[in-house]
Amino acid sequence: MLEPITSYVAIGDSFSEGLMDSDPRAEDRYRGWADRLALMLTESPVGSPDLSYANLAIRGRLLDRIVDDQVPQVIEMKPDLVSLCAGGNDCLRPKADIDALAAKFERAVIAMREAGIEVLMCNGFDTEFSSPLIRAVRPRVGIYNAHLWSIAQRHGCHMVDLWGLRSLYAAEMWADDRIHLSTKGHHLVAEQALATLESGRSLPAKGFGVPARPTRAIREVMSEESRWAREYLAPWVGRRLRGQSSGDALDPKLSELTRVRDLVERSREVDRARDAGNASAGGAAGQTDSGEVDEPRGSEG
Repeated sequence: MLEPITSYVAIGDSFSEGLMDSDPRAEDRYRGWADRLALMLTESPVGSPDLSYANLAIRGRLLDRIVDDQVPQVIEMKPDLVSLCAGGNDCLRPKADIDALAAKFERAVIAMREAGIEVLMCNGFDTEFSSPLIRAVRPRVGIYNAHLWSIAQRHGCHMVDLWGLRSLYAAEMWADDRIHLSTKGHHLVAEQALATLESGRSLPAKGFGVPARPTRAIREVMSEESRWAREYLAPWVGRRLRGQSSGDALDPKLSELTRVRDLVERSREVDRARDAGNASAGGAAGQTDSGEVDEPRGSEG
């Protein structure tokens, strides 16, 4: 049984930043499974109502930068728990040295475990059910996952088994880009992570099958593939050719440990301010004593 978790830091790439799980209160800001897990931990027997949380993950990050930039910050913060889910962007590169990647990952785990920090890991998605380009990396992800399981066992880490979470491969769990999870997908991963921390094992799953997807006409499939390549694949390839990352100019969305209850209260304040603004806008149209809304007046001249 874990000691109560009073502080949690998420590090990594777009997966832990929460891409495609849009935050309705802020433009270009995302919630994601890690934010959701932090909130769940405030009501969990392994967490704390006063849990503090930080999220240093930045989209597009390769493992080198995560280990070199984010891990030292974690060791300085020394939270009770860190989630380290990284390496997926590296696996997408054909020349990636998977063994060297795993060795770097393990060195980061050792450093955090020696600092007395509990480590929550995630293995890689099964890309068998993705587009042909992403499907091609499946052997590399499989080897990387084997390394990750060994690392978790050697150092007493908690593993969220995404490869084996077959319900995660239903179509509605994925965003339109087919690389990032949808809001439903992020919520499912948060539940899986919480179950792993609370019980020491993943949620029950049976077999290797995935939820059936509806059959579609070839013309529809070709149209969708063309749109996907134009809207998502081409920009990604362009950034690779230019040596750029989608997160190059970005800072972490939550760089300091902050009480989750304070974050929730800030969100409520935003809601109240928005509601007050909407009420004022409605009142600006004016009401007569009879309760009827006046027509807005146009400018003269």
